[in-house]
Amino acid sequence: QVQLVESGGGLVQAGGSLRLSCAASGRTISSYVMGWFRQAPGKEREFVAAISRNGPITHYADSVKGRFTVSRDNAKGTLYLQMNSLKPEDTALYYCAAGSRIIVTTKSDDYASWGQGTQVTVSS
Repeated sequence: QVQLVESGGGLVQAGGSLRLSCAASGRTISSYVMGWFRQAPGKEREFVAAISRNGPITHYADSVKGRFTVSRDNAKGTLYLQMNSLKPEDTALYYCAAGSRIIVTTKSDDYASWGQGTQVTVSS
């Protein structure tokens, strides 16, 4: 399995931006569909964004569409999430995940490898 480590979280004011990174080790990430999920206190984990193995296909949750951009650099073994126009409701622990599906998927059960998460807090 691939090991994943997220970074880039922090405290930001509403309207601000953050860029999350997810560094992979153990196996090349080009073999995996990659995704971002988040979990706010007291809420279930939810899908945020996903990207196909070679990057041309992406999918976003409606709540982040137009504000967040997922990308990947397979040569560097890194997944990114650029988050703009952040809102207080974006506050959550953000996880990256790797899955073996051929198609982009929004289901957390389709992802076998998970990072430990990075906290994003957006103040109003």
